[in-house]
Amino acid sequence: MDPRIVDRLRCPVCGEPLEQAPDLRSLRCPRRHSFDVARQGYVNLLTGRTPHVGDTAEMVVARADFQAAGHYDLISDALASAATEAVARLDTTEGFGAYPLVVDAGAGTGRYLGAVLAALPDAVGLALDVSKPALRRAARAHPRAAAALADTWQRLPLADASTAVLLNVFAPRNGPEFHRVLDPAGSLLVVTPDTDHLTELVGALDLLRVDPDKADRVTGSLGAHFTPVSSAVHRAELTLTRPEVATLVGMGPNAWHTEPGALTARLAALPEPVRVTVAVRVDAYRPR
Repeated sequence: MDPRIVDRLRCPVCGEPLEQAPDLRSLRCPRRHSFDVARQGYVNLLTGRTPHVGDTAEMVVARADFQAAGHYDLISDALASAATEAVARLDTTEGFGAYPLVVDAGAGTGRYLGAVLAALPDAVGLALDVSKPALRRAARAHPRAAAALADTWQRLPLADASTAVLLNVFAPRNGPEFHRVLDPAGSLLVVTPDTDHLTELVGALDLLRVDPDKADRVTGSLGAHFTPVSSAVHRAELTLTRPEVATLVGMGPNAWHTEPGALTARLAALPEPVRVTVAVRVDAYRPR
């Protein structure tokens, strides 16, 4: 694991700094707490059991396939642009600034983290997720990225003010911890679905609807720790085959709420090609 990333990590048990063991198979702290590095490249920084199982292997495969086809590249492009602007404002001469750290909390496959790192040649990245199948891919998302198994609802295994940019894409938001680990001049970039996201499929396939008040709820949940700086909605129209629509449904929360037999019948009734609106909101926040 890149020592510039290990330098930012903290033991999830005692909060002490971590260092890589000589055999490279674990990370250890001065109090001898040890955390294994899986052969797939991610480090397990969970302590105890977590109630969150995360994405299944099937969901991760579906997401990787859909993303690899470029259907969600508008999200990657928007985050890369916003992160580049955010890092340009940082003081890179003191503390952790020499190598800006980009953290993706709830990273999934790590594709968005990889896109941001590609736009920031001096930055390093860390993918955090509770799903092992996701982290197996995230650990290989970019040469300057690492991955850690961690519950983002708990204390994050990172030093205070260690993070330049924190990404949160369709994932839970832990406002107090995001605030603690962000540089005071850093940025939190939150991606959420806008009201007409996948609107053509909601009724046709009986999918989950986007809460019309979601944007206000997200800002409200972060208000004690963050100040909103900017907000932009990015839209695109996709032209998909029925199998691609099935992949889209299977990669997100609808996978937990859709009965397979009923979904198959509804998919068969869709006219091909299927035109689908992608509409996402990208909100930037600064720590208060």
